[in-house]
Amino acid sequence: MSLPTIFIDGDQGTTGLQIHDRLRDRADLQLLTLAAAERKEPRRRAEAINACDIAILCLPDAAAREAVGFIRNPGVRVIDASSAHRTHPEWVYGFPEMAQGHAQRIAQARRVTNPGCYPTGAIALLRPLVEAGLLPREYPATVYATSGYSGGGRAAVDAHESGDVPTVAPSQVYGLALEHKHTPEIQGYAGLAHRPFFVPAYGAYRQGIVLTAPLELRLLASDVDGARLQACLARHYANARHVKVMSLAETKAMTYLDPQALNGTNDLQLGVFVNADHGQVLLSAVFDNLGKGASGAAVQNLELMLNA
Repeated sequence: MSLPTIFIDGDQGTTGLQIHDRLRDRADLQLLTLAAAERKEPRRRAEAINACDIAILCLPDAAAREAVGFIRNPGVRVIDASSAHRTHPEWVYGFPEMAQGHAQRIAQARRVTNPGCYPTGAIALLRPLVEAGLLPREYPATVYATSGYSGGGRAAVDAHESGDVPTVAPSQVYGLALEHKHTPEIQGYAGLAHRPFFVPAYGAYRQGIVLTAPLELRLLASDVDGARLQACLARHYANARHVKVMSLAETKAMTYLDPQALNGTNDLQLGVFVNADHGQVLLSAVFDNLGKGASGAAVQNLELMLNA
């Protein structure tokens, strides 16, 4: 029996390189690669994608759509790490822990769209609370997140690490037009009725994300408090290998969140910070934007699809 063939289209970008590093020593699959001179040649890309069992697209959105258009072999399955298909109804959203039975949907899918890095944390925090009725769908959600500069892709990494550019600010808030492409993804998969207020930033470090979402208890039902919110998240992720929900005792003892704490892993750490006197709760997510936020998630989805 032949080994499954995996083709990474865009294996020289930040996400593609990370996926290649995670897969290159595997003895249970075969990586199909193109020579440097062929990587942008449409004919060779089309041949490669139709010769594989599973294609992983690590491309800009337009190029990812082009790659899907190349497919003529009905047996080819796809994991798209771009944002081209994230809200497409015919693609399965690649966040296995999002809902009960969702990992099985990914395992059986022909087309899987990898989640965005920021949406991974936001949806992980908000969706279970919305589904449980603890957070109203109409809640005016706000999400603030800081990522390492690798979230900007290969060009951003080169710019920060080449030494040829002026020193960047310790933190740079962007998306000031309030049109960030991840916002519809967060709204749709979190189950929110209205567009959330999303404020992203890049920090002067390579990788890792801290994401927070503040909640006002006065805007929730009178019987909802921090303990119920934490318990809901803990129940939802009780059997999730890659997601840990901190206890209230753990969050109470913390004085800061380190965005780099889970770098190099595919793990996601969620927290609920409570100030009952002020009626305020802060939801938090910490994870690696190149791990659970990109390449790690793609490999997790690949494992599900290979073992279906």
